[in-house]
Amino acid sequence: MLLLIFTRGIAIPLAFIVLVVALLLVGARLSGRVTAAIVVGLPVVIALMGVSFGLWVDASRIDQGSPAASVVLLEIGDWRFTLAAYLVGLATSLRIAALLALALLSGLTTSGPDLVRSMVQQLRVPYRIGYTALAAFRFVPRFGHELEVIRQAHRVRGTDAGRGPVAAVRRSIGYAVPLLASAIRHAERVALAMDARAFGAHTTRTERYLVPWRARDTVFVLAFWAVAIALYWWGVSSGLGALTTSRTEITA
Repeated sequence: MLLLIFTRGIAIPLAFIVLVVALLLVGARLSGRVTAAIVVGLPVVIALMGVSFGLWVDASRIDQGSPAASVVLLEIGDWRFTLAAYLVGLATSLRIAALLALALLSGLTTSGPDLVRSMVQQLRVPYRIGYTALAAFRFVPRFGHELEVIRQAHRVRGTDAGRGPVAAVRRSIGYAVPLLASAIRHAERVALAMDARAFGAHTTRTERYLVPWRARDTVFVLAFWAVAIALYWWGVSSGLGALTTSRTEITA
């Protein structure tokens, strides 16, 4: 991910996107909606982001002698949107999509609580930090339930009427105050419960749920690193990408 941030070109980010999508489709148990979002939605988002980023490219920083600079995709008055500008925007969108895909590789194959437990057990992250994050994960569904209860209470009392943006803002303000009060009460109860159980009194603690590191995990990590290094080396040695600070350099 660090190398992709400073990589300029189209081939290397595209290769990583194809690799990660293939791994997700083969090895992850994805729902039909998530699969459609990855297979169909991701290319559409990349294309649209390429156009939006390309519109902001400074034409003076593009090599006007390149063949792509002479291809005009859109012309309004004196302003021209060329293929070279779109390729710059496409390269930027591919880098962002590649970073997102690499994050999804772990995000779609594990849950937040299991990730926190594995960090505490395997990476030796202090459990005071890890289980604080675990408590924060638990807050999200709790707040969703509380928000639904508040909405139902407003409907029963007839205070949820009205349409349009003004009514929506008024409803949001009406939801925010009781939701904030409920969140503060819930946080206080969690803090008291943790203090009552002497949380943080010892440097280590026992675990109820174990997330073991198995031999196949080591094999997967080493194999993924090897394939990633091979892809990157192939792109650089073939002239399809390079490490550079130039934001408008396109090598492929």
